[in-house]
Amino acid sequence: MVNCFFVTSTFILRAQYRQLTRLSHRKPRLQARHICYGSLWTATTTTTVSYRSQSSFSTMASSVDAILAGKYPAKAHARRVVEYIKKTKPEAAGVLYLEGQKTRLIEDNDEPVHFRQRRYFYYLSGCDVPDCQLTYDIASEKLTLYIPAIDPDSVIWSGLPLSEKEALELYDVDQVRTTPQVNQVLGTSQSKKTVFAIAGQVPDDVTFLNFENTDFDLLKPAIEECRVVKDEYEVALTRRANEVSTIAHTAVLKAVKSAKNERELQALFLQRSIANGSPNQAYSPIFAAGTSAATLHYLKNDQPLDGKLNLLVDGGADYSCYASDITRTFPINGKFSKESREIYDIVLRMQEVCINMLKEGVAWDDVHLEAHKVAIEGLMKIGILQGDKEDILKSRTSVAFYPHGVGHYLGMDTHDTGGNPNPSDKDTMFRYLRLRGNLPAGSIVTVEPGIYFCNFIIEPYLQDPVHSAYINFEVLQKYWEVGGVRIEDNILITKDGYENLTTAVKDVDEMEKLINGA
Repeated sequence: MVNCFFVTSTFILRAQYRQLTRLSHRKPRLQARHICYGSLWTATTTTTVSYRSQSSFSTMASSVDAILAGKYPAKAHARRVVEYIKKTKPEAAGVLYLEGQKTRLIEDNDEPVHFRQRRYFYYLSGCDVPDCQLTYDIASEKLTLYIPAIDPDSVIWSGLPLSEKEALELYDVDQVRTTPQVNQVLGTSQSKKTVFAIAGQVPDDVTFLNFENTDFDLLKPAIEECRVVKDEYEVALTRRANEVSTIAHTAVLKAVKSAKNERELQALFLQRSIANGSPNQAYSPIFAAGTSAATLHYLKNDQPLDGKLNLLVDGGADYSCYASDITRTFPINGKFSKESREIYDIVLRMQEVCINMLKEGVAWDDVHLEAHKVAIEGLMKIGILQGDKEDILKSRTSVAFYPHGVGHYLGMDTHDTGGNPNPSDKDTMFRYLRLRGNLPAGSIVTVEPGIYFCNFIIEPYLQDPVHSAYINFEVLQKYWEVGGVRIEDNILITKDGYENLTTAVKDVDEMEKLINGA
């Protein structure tokens, strides 16, 4: 047992220091990424952008660089979280405690599981290093970051990790200590009233015995609500993630005509993302050719392209723990078929109408409902749906072709916090809507309508006498090979409207030009 524990502990330390060494002996991570990104962006701007000029993108990139040259605003986030807590508990005093993600090993292996920082911890630290902790003293407004202490036995394997001095230069914190000092700092806190923490995210060696109370209920929802409205820095990170994703999406457009398999294009997407400063994806990307696009979260990504009409690409780079989430659908051979173009135009119209509705205070249910109205009109025009459009809407028959929500909040998580979904909603049109309520200015949402031809979903509607009366079976047969079409952009909500952060090409003529090398 002793030998096994020693070996396991050594493996963990080696894995931990592999992670930590990534940030050692170099300039701040964000600045290094900007340098890498800038050189590649200059080379690709003229061919990847369709909606803004090269000069406007240069200006925007400079603005983003200027914002990201500063530190992630961890202390401002901590103050916001405390303000939110005090709305529920006005007398709140004491300390916030958060733990970052720990280094974990692959089962029966000495390699670490791919590290992904806990988003609650990151929001109050900006620190993407494993095995860290933080405290925020409410009275003094002092934010303290704790990083792992150096273990000399591990340096030979992974080099020196991030030092306390380097961490203080990188992050918006008042002081940096090592993790063995957490209890000491907690014990000297100005207020012993309450320690606020997240249940299940407090290690056994951290003690709260010096505090009168512990609260495991308020901190997590407070952070979740604060994350809904983004500050300037968070918007800049999301904008940069979108810029990286645009480069990757454009590379796929240019390569699709000569590619043989979905996996080739996924590899290209990942390569362009990594080369431009985003080593991580916000989620597992979807590369769905032909009828596979009818599966909303298709993840095989290994099928041949030959004989397929279209490719649906749902992929978004993660930039410094902030997500992009972009979907494009385009013809593999460089020219939409008649049926594919009809469906694409309907979905594009759905998205345009929905985006134009966006501004502070708009009800997301209303946006989703409008998407269905546009879908019904479009599907009636090409003959798939028939009858009275109001009756079709009331019957919810359009859900057979558009079964998901129009979008969701976007932030550090792809499906970000604060959406308040209601999966038990009896109304099938709203059951899978991940966001319910009115949009605040400063929030970022995805707008991602789609139309799909999934036999498994549609067949029960065809067997139902109410729904089948509204579906023209003969016309429907022409569209199965289309598979599915989805178009998705990331939208910043403003007081009087919106800003579309996504610049990846979606105009049909421009997509076809890129595919055909024009």
